[in-house]
Amino acid sequence: MHRGSLGFGSLAFGSLLDQEAIAESGANFTPKAKHVIFLYMDGGVSHVDSFDPKPLLKKENGQKPKFEVEKTVFNNNGNILASPWEFKNYGESGIPVSDLFPHIGSCADELCVMRSMTAFSPNHPNANYSLHSGLILSGRPSMGAWASYGLGSMNANLPTYVVLHGGQVPSGGMQMTGEGFLPAAHGPSVLHPKGVVLQNIKPQEGRDGLQEEKLALLRQIDGRLQERRPDSALIASAVKNYEMAYRMQMAVPEVTDISKEPDHIKKMYGLEAQYDKTRTYGAQCLMARRLVEQGVRFVELTITTGNGDRWDQHGRLKDGHSKNALAVDQPIAGLIKDLKARGLLDSTLIVFAGEFGRTPFAQGKDGRDHNPQGFSIWMAGGGIKGGTIYGATDEYGYHAIENKMTVHDMHANMLHLMGVEHTKLTYRYGGRDVRLTDVHGEIIPEILA
Repeated sequence: MHRGSLGFGSLAFGSLLDQEAIAESGANFTPKAKHVIFLYMDGGVSHVDSFDPKPLLKKENGQKPKFEVEKTVFNNNGNILASPWEFKNYGESGIPVSDLFPHIGSCADELCVMRSMTAFSPNHPNANYSLHSGLILSGRPSMGAWASYGLGSMNANLPTYVVLHGGQVPSGGMQMTGEGFLPAAHGPSVLHPKGVVLQNIKPQEGRDGLQEEKLALLRQIDGRLQERRPDSALIASAVKNYEMAYRMQMAVPEVTDISKEPDHIKKMYGLEAQYDKTRTYGAQCLMARRLVEQGVRFVELTITTGNGDRWDQHGRLKDGHSKNALAVDQPIAGLIKDLKARGLLDSTLIVFAGEFGRTPFAQGKDGRDHNPQGFSIWMAGGGIKGGTIYGATDEYGYHAIENKMTVHDMHANMLHLMGVEHTKLTYRYGGRDVRLTDVHGEIIPEILA
């Protein structure tokens, strides 16, 4: 029975290797995007205060909603709340963007604003899990892990998937960015742009060559273990991670050192800004550019700490959203313009998204509750049709009423732009072939260049 069990296991392991080889070989058609930079706006940016102007809110400000109000998280629902910010039309496309994001507004002709996004849950953890993995429960592989699994590495000395952690731990925890049931080699390398970029990056051994001797012994031990357990994908992933960590000791300090960047580039990203959170997020954005420049496939940025309660303003909307926007607006615009100037924007897909939007009516006096029924995200570069708006919410910005989108659609189009057919990128788990988009997801020709 022991020998038989190992035999069946080796068959499964062989099948797994075949799947991995097929996935990593790749692209089923010519990709537009080689890289993705995912700008994760933790907490839920208010779409009616940023990218989806609703004049009716100003007209009916302070009045009771004339529509049926669905149950909200706190059920402390007030009257219609006008946006504290004015909207302006930017660029040749005339896309309206609020005064929250004047720098991003200056890049309007590069943006495709999708106003009909929806979320699967009104709760932060569940909405965050689905935003990253397509399922409201924890434990599934994130989109970054799927991109790593499906496309493989472009630089043997750097991870395929990196999370630049600004310090704000999102609701649901950082596991939402993880590899789930995929081999551990596809999990994210988490770097902290502020302070120590990577722990234990310098060898601690007292003499040259000692680390190499240790690694050689480790490979020997792992090799013997693999001979006894050829069915173990965990062992294979551990070996890959050891080897990657060794190579990263040289590559990571160099690629993450932004100190030698020209002064005009630092200024473009906001590294000279008065607000310290702008400088911190600017360092993340600049580091993201350097990582994709060196071949990293997928980079996710989390928001910085100290701005209050992320983008989650249940009260004091103007104060909280103003601080968060001040932190990210200039750096994101700097990233777009820098990538374009270097000829990298066409091959780099930028995605700006939070887990849901906010209500058009107040929570209490001056906040907004969660709104998963309709909100805005945007994409730029990487094969996206810039200067366009897709979908629409109703006249209050409450529900998506035109070209409704889900996270499955978002994921399907991200993979499509990277050259991957989302219905074919699967991994055998729990007795079935699982994919990022489950059994859903539609390609949207209107948003593609």
